[in-house]
Amino acid sequence: MKKLTMQSSDMTEANIEKIAALFPHVITEALDERGGVVRAVDFDLLRQELSRVLVEGEKERYQLTWPGKREAVLNANTPTDKTLRPVREESEDWDRTRNLYIEGDNLEVLKLLQESYLNKVKCIYIDPPYNTGRDFIYRDNFRGSVREYLAESGQVDERGNRLFQNTEANGRFHSDWLTMMYARLKVARNLLRDDGVIFISIDDHEGANLRAICDEIFGQNNFVATIVWEKVYSPRMDVTGFSTSHDYILCYVKRDIAGVKREPFEQNARQFNYVDEATGRRYRRRSIRKEGSNSLRSDAPNSFFPLEAPDGTPVYPIKPDGTEGCWRWSRETYEENVRKGLVEWVKTEAGWQVYAKQFLDEEASRPPETIWRHGEVGHTHGAAEELKKLLGGRFFDSPKPKELIRKMLTLATDPDGEHIVLDFFSGSATTAHAVMDLNARDGGNRRFILVQLPEPTDERSEARKAGYRTICDIGKERIRRAAAKIREETGAGIDCGFRVFRVDSSNMKDVWYEPDRLEQADLFDLASTIKDDRTGDDLLIQVMLELGLDLSLPMETRRMDGKTVHVVGGNALAACFDDAVPEPVVRRMAEMRPLRAVFRDGGFADDAARINAEELFKMISPGTDVRVL
Repeated sequence: MKKLTMQSSDMTEANIEKIAALFPHVITEALDERGGVVRAVDFDLLRQELSRVLVEGEKERYQLTWPGKREAVLNANTPTDKTLRPVREESEDWDRTRNLYIEGDNLEVLKLLQESYLNKVKCIYIDPPYNTGRDFIYRDNFRGSVREYLAESGQVDERGNRLFQNTEANGRFHSDWLTMMYARLKVARNLLRDDGVIFISIDDHEGANLRAICDEIFGQNNFVATIVWEKVYSPRMDVTGFSTSHDYILCYVKRDIAGVKREPFEQNARQFNYVDEATGRRYRRRSIRKEGSNSLRSDAPNSFFPLEAPDGTPVYPIKPDGTEGCWRWSRETYEENVRKGLVEWVKTEAGWQVYAKQFLDEEASRPPETIWRHGEVGHTHGAAEELKKLLGGRFFDSPKPKELIRKMLTLATDPDGEHIVLDFFSGSATTAHAVMDLNARDGGNRRFILVQLPEPTDERSEARKAGYRTICDIGKERIRRAAAKIREETGAGIDCGFRVFRVDSSNMKDVWYEPDRLEQADLFDLASTIKDDRTGDDLLIQVMLELGLDLSLPMETRRMDGKTVHVVGGNALAACFDDAVPEPVVRRMAEMRPLRAVFRDGGFADDAARINAEELFKMISPGTDVRVL
């Protein structure tokens, strides 16, 4: 049986594999930090393969760099041995919901989601720290040993080393922020579908730098727009210089610009006061003589020619004041539109006039504009007041309005299907509120994945006095209350639940990852490589993450001959983590014909029982992928 790794994908190794398939001769060997031999890339040879002109050494070239960029790439590619543990008691409607709320460091979460949600997310929205010198950013360090890494039980240590206030006095003020953002965006890109869209809120502090790293990660050709959001309805009078009234929202697609939809455009039906006799459709007339700027014969000499009226009269583009004008169409376009029935001649006192027939389009659309007014998508003050009313206190100063995110969702998602919306800086959980609100409005089935570090609330804050220990507590309660309000106001039968997961150290003991470091004293600890405080549910989730299964799939447990069998997604996975699994249980699991089956490596009485289990699956369900952990 193949053995599970019980850690996230090693993206460095995956990239080496891709390079080896294209250029096998550039793959060499090197020694790792422990003295072991590992595969590596000879970059001199690779550069030679990819360059008409060799780029080497310190030659000047166009690039974005900063102190810590290599560290960011390393952080993005380094696998994590952490896992997600289910928290059923804080979840809502666990058995039926498709939504997820994950507490933990978002870089680790993004890595853990790589297999299960690779190329599956339709829309990402994030509102990261703006790096104003007053907010906090992450300090990432994945370079310690596995033993040291697994020893971290929480996301923030007692000295707060995972989060720090990045003041402008710091010599790495911009670099630290860029390092943090680069790693997360690099990993997040893998989760987007080819028609996926990402929106990122930012202000002037790091707007230019964010644009530069997004051009590098997503590609300049996949830049869609810089949206200007009017975030306030009145200027501040207590500032020196300009009162900032806007934020920016950067929009990129992964590959397909069609991922951003056009907006509905409601035409003024009263202007369409003619009815076409052939089709019965309403239309309006528009002169095909050009009007406004550049409308003189001298502006377009080739567009001054006669058209033949119904009685044979030649008609030139003469303006009412007698000035020689020009047509909006070429002669060829005019003749083509005549054949299509889009031209109408009208005899007036001034003579023949020629018009284009513009029909009323019930499904008219237009491209979205880059300026979003607060009257359309809300403002920070209104969002804060809505949240205060919903939760009974002012716990966030400048939350984003749900209307703002709802507009993004209308441009990037459809009501049909189950488009996944991801927010890995979820804060007050406005994204979840917007998803539920939009689903209630258009009958959609969008689902959300929210990720938030459980930052403690200030002990003196209004939030702590209200009983909210962390930002996650506020976010989860906001979802519950928003869901109840939406159900009450609309009666819509939408998914208002969410499964809660929490990042924690691996379910496996250190010796499982580093058997070469096993000491004699550890031999007594080998009865099980699984930590004593971990449950079957804990193991199941880590297995699902490695096998790439959606964490919202239905999960059930069945008792078979005194053993617990976990069944996921009907036949997606069957797993038994008990000791001494008897043959009848293995047989019944095989008869279920699951796509995957997982057991503990030490879950069989002896080697003969393990071999017998393999043979049973080969005989009864040969298509099942059988693994052990």
